[in-house]
Amino acid sequence: MVEPHASNATVASTAPLPRLDFIDALRGLVIALMVLDHTRDFVNRQAFLFDPLDLDKTSVALFLTRWVTHLCAPTFVLLSGVSIFLQVHRGKTGWPLSRFLLTRGLWLMFLEVTFVDLGFDFRPAVFLQVIYAIGLSMVLMSAVVHLPRRVVLGIGVALVAGHNLFDGVDAGTLGVWGLPWHLLMQPGPLPFGFIAYPVLPWFGIMCVGYGIGGIYLMEPSRRTRTLALLAIGMLLLFFVLRLPNVYGDPHPWTVPTDRSLTPLAVMSVAKYPPSLDYVLVTLGISTLLGLALGRAPAWLLKPFLAFGRTPMLSYLLHLYLAHTFAVIIAQFYGVPAAHFIGTLSDQSRLRADGWGLSLAGTYAVWLAVLVVLYPIASRYARYRATHKTWWLSYL
Repeated sequence: MVEPHASNATVASTAPLPRLDFIDALRGLVIALMVLDHTRDFVNRQAFLFDPLDLDKTSVALFLTRWVTHLCAPTFVLLSGVSIFLQVHRGKTGWPLSRFLLTRGLWLMFLEVTFVDLGFDFRPAVFLQVIYAIGLSMVLMSAVVHLPRRVVLGIGVALVAGHNLFDGVDAGTLGVWGLPWHLLMQPGPLPFGFIAYPVLPWFGIMCVGYGIGGIYLMEPSRRTRTLALLAIGMLLLFFVLRLPNVYGDPHPWTVPTDRSLTPLAVMSVAKYPPSLDYVLVTLGISTLLGLALGRAPAWLLKPFLAFGRTPMLSYLLHLYLAHTFAVIIAQFYGVPAAHFIGTLSDQSRLRADGWGLSLAGTYAVWLAVLVVLYPIASRYARYRATHKTWWLSYL
């Protein structure tokens, strides 16, 4: 048994680790939620008119549809850190591990500015989002993975908990240092595009995932208990910080015009970049969801396992499927297909067209995308399980 405080050397000497299905299932669940988020971007009428989290304009259903997808990015990044730890446990250490992290990280960054951005925009674009952030975080991990795990965990906690101290720093006031600040800490325009996911806060989450990886090697009942306590602790800390607006988010909550929406105002936390409050509430909830999936029946887990075992392929394909579905459906409303090109930077044509489905229609398209995606992911997951070619670890 590997304890959370075990050294890297100790971890690498332990016995092979059986696959932890609940990790794959949780990853698959957040992929399904991510498909919902991007489907909403392409087909939902309100998505072209206002921010779904704007309590003066949104509905509860639309708010929750958007908010639940907040679970996706931090869970992906945290589990990426856990997966790196599990590779160390399986014996991949030293230069082979660094080389893998470096090459995979660079590959993900390449995919972001090519296949991913093309899927969003249907034309070349540079819009640096979560795949870029994961990739660059892996590049950084290729260096820090040689440090003791407690040190990596400390770096992660410091970045996640401390970056909100710099919320008042504006890249526009930093002169030549403005570009590095955008890349590291503040979303905003770049000379060559736009960055939505500056790396340091996300790298902190990956370091935390690596640092707590030993929990996932515990005996199942102890692991469940430890993860449950960790999740509850994160949620309690969220409310301790958030309710009195003590610290942890650049946007203090206020009572909205409709007082019945006050709980939603409390939960409306900053994702760009991920505030401490955002990380606490999303990872607290997703950790509990992961534990629940560990007890779910096999029939329910099948699609989540398929998506979770083919995360990169599922991510890439869903963008093209959701975007193509939007174009096809829009033809019945007289919306030109050309108006779906370049929507990352300009949605004015779609607004002028009056394009968009209701929230119910959006959920129907989401399910259709998942139905098409599932057999592809399932077949590829089976292929990966029976073939050990090196390139499979990159897709």
